[in-house]
Amino acid sequence: MHIKSLKLLVLAVTASLALGGCGVFGEKGDETKTWSASKLYAEAKDEMSNGGYEKAIQYYEKLESRFPFGTYAQQAQMDTAYAYYKQGDQAQALAAVERFIKLHPNHPNVDYMYYLRGLINFNDQLGILNFIARQDITERDPKASRDSFDAFKQLVTQFPDSKYTPDALLRMKYLVNALAQYDVHVARYYMRRGAYLAAANRAQSSIKEYPDAPANEEALFILVKAYNAMGMNDLRDDANRVFVKNFPNSSYASGIDKNKTSWWKFW
Repeated sequence: MHIKSLKLLVLAVTASLALGGCGVFGEKGDETKTWSASKLYAEAKDEMSNGGYEKAIQYYEKLESRFPFGTYAQQAQMDTAYAYYKQGDQAQALAAVERFIKLHPNHPNVDYMYYLRGLINFNDQLGILNFIARQDITERDPKASRDSFDAFKQLVTQFPDSKYTPDALLRMKYLVNALAQYDVHVARYYMRRGAYLAAANRAQSSIKEYPDAPANEEALFILVKAYNAMGMNDLRDDANRVFVKNFPNSSYASGIDKNKTSWWKFW
């Protein structure tokens, strides 16, 4: 046989093996293809228990694809959202939550999905009060905290008797003060740069939007200082009267801040 013919034969055999290799050597099949819905769900739950969220999500997706109707598919959708949340994939978790709420607005456990939506955003901004060492507050976006508050509020409003409502209320209280504290720190930022009108506006906005937040003690203090710096004596005196009335024992009123430093060093 000529060398050229031999080469052609080798190429032909190689191509044949490449195309039919699966039949010759066998192919590892999908081990789940014969599993029932209950089997898929049980395996997914086991993966979840062991922290195998990625594998669990794969099982849940197969379950929903093969058995799209029934309680297992609905539960798989809920668990998928939670798995993404535990995996730290907030975008996918939120998408899964929104999808479930849209598909099953009257599901008996839809209250959990509203709660989970709040949790996903809550954890995204959990460190909002511990930002100082890492990032300027004016560079942070409080949108996640607002979204979290809105989700918890919707849960509390629509499902006042939900078992998740008490915890949602506690988190809402935290978020209110976190958002107010955000505004106060921004007002501080403006004060440090001599933007007194902007500081006054931001402090006043915080007081109006979050009237019961503990951070308003400092917001009122900033308001007094900003009006004083601008020479708006009447507004300064009005703000000071409100400040003294609401916080008669405030450390700011004595000219000493929370860290026991003089007020002129506060900024």
